[in-house]
Amino acid sequence: MILKETLNEIIAVQKKEIKAQNKGIKRELLSEIDLRPKFALVISGIRRCGKSTLLRQLIEKLPDFYYLNFEDTRLSAFETSDFEKLDSIFDEEGNSKFYFFDEIQNIKGWEVFVRSKLDKGRVFVITGSNASLLSKELGTRLTGRHINVELFPFSYNEMLLFKKKEAGVKTFDEYLVNGGFPEYLLYGKPDILQELFVDVIQRDITVRHGIRNSKILREMALYLLTNIGKEFSYNTLKEIFNLGSINTAISFVSYFEDSYLLFTVPKFDYSLKKRIVNQKKIYSVDNGLSNMNSVSFSDDKGRMLENVVFMHLRRRYKEIFYFREKKECDFLLKESNKITAAIQVTYHLNADNKERELDGLSEAMEKFGLDEGLILTYDQEDHFSVKGKKMIVKPTWKWILENASWSAK
Repeated sequence: MILKETLNEIIAVQKKEIKAQNKGIKRELLSEIDLRPKFALVISGIRRCGKSTLLRQLIEKLPDFYYLNFEDTRLSAFETSDFEKLDSIFDEEGNSKFYFFDEIQNIKGWEVFVRSKLDKGRVFVITGSNASLLSKELGTRLTGRHINVELFPFSYNEMLLFKKKEAGVKTFDEYLVNGGFPEYLLYGKPDILQELFVDVIQRDITVRHGIRNSKILREMALYLLTNIGKEFSYNTLKEIFNLGSINTAISFVSYFEDSYLLFTVPKFDYSLKKRIVNQKKIYSVDNGLSNMNSVSFSDDKGRMLENVVFMHLRRRYKEIFYFREKKECDFLLKESNKITAAIQVTYHLNADNKERELDGLSEAMEKFGLDEGLILTYDQEDHFSVKGKKMIVKPTWKWILENASWSAK
């Protein structure tokens, strides 16, 4: 329980702070956001990727608004019953229909308050750094009344705008190594991304899920960060970390995904059961985060490039697979129950790997009836025709700029 006077002071200070906050560069996601009456817009994403800045950009368009960041330590005593006090303070403050709440999933029962206000025609924008905690409450109380969007660290194009630089191999190499977390790009201090990793493990996973042995959780996360682009199995994780049950490994990986630290990509199969049991590949939300917390990831530019490609795809597509039968193809994209694209990633296409890369892409294209395939490289451009099918070789940085769309399909 929190005193109304204290809550009033916090609201006033926070509102002043967010209004004074630098609006930063316009995020690409901003153009896709539509604030609708009786709907809650839910923006989820990893810590420090710019969710509060995006709120600032949305607020800029409005005559007035209500705002509260629930992760403020001064609000540690806030309880469900305090929403009544909050409502009273907002009523005294003005008559806006726009509510902006940061990290509201920290408060039990928040969705009841939001639902009651939505029924009165109010508009909510809610941010959170844990996908499943948000979706659980939303699915229970706000079914059909919310719109989900995901925000990630800067794309290559956003990094260029932020750093005021021109597109090209040189700046793409910077992005390949440093990633897109705004604060790290601004100051370049490794401890920013190292502390971020610790915050995600401790605050978003260990505390929220009541995990006793956070050391094993941290070691598993570091192990996966070191093996980006590689396959893993839950049974292997169980053996490596001496876990009592394979279900523990499954839970830990799901926590990494919920907090947007890591992502898994299943092997394509028409059988859902086989997709679940087959080995998966692991990818990271950001190359800079991986580089600053992993010993060997930065030594493999090929895997770094593959991770950048994955994250660009993840901005647009929900269903991404890898393909392996006789040969292997890095990414398949699925839309409306149909495979619509096959993509191969290689840092440099040469005489030693050309046959392997083309054969893998060709097999995937043939299986799914695709007439055109894509090979993404660091800086090469070329084209091939295999069995009457077209294969385009393109530098990844050019492909990213040509495919700058961020609504997940």
